[in-house]
Amino acid sequence: MAITLVNPAGLPTVDAYRQVSVATGRRLVSVAGQVSVDARGGTVGAGDLAAQVEQSYLNAATALAAVGASFDDVTRLTVYVVDWTPDKMPLFLDGVSRAAARLGVTPAAPGTLLGVAALASPDYLVEVEVTAALD
Repeated sequence: MAITLVNPAGLPTVDAYRQVSVATGRRLVSVAGQVSVDARGGTVGAGDLAAQVEQSYLNAATALAAVGASFDDVTRLTVYVVDWTPDKMPLFLDGVSRAAARLGVTPAAPGTLLGVAALASPDYLVEVEVTAALD
């Protein structure tokens, strides 16, 4: 595997992700922000943050698989959530857990969650972009 995930001493241990990733791969993969749409472009989980997080992660996994990668190869996640407030964290984590269960992986790469005013469509509540490294 080209990725090592680390929680360094002196930084808090976070259950949902690791603080640092070290990539030794030779190919960098950048996946555009994935939103909660199906293959036909229809919105999945309208108004349901957990469902949209799940679908966005599944779409990111589909994009990764197209180039021979998976969440095991991810070095960084950036997640944008419309009208983010900390009380939405359980819904967010539920969506991540559901996606992880379906994918058989734990997406634990370092990440940043950003609250935003809006995304490309008013139907979208979340957008997930990933960076990965492959051998």
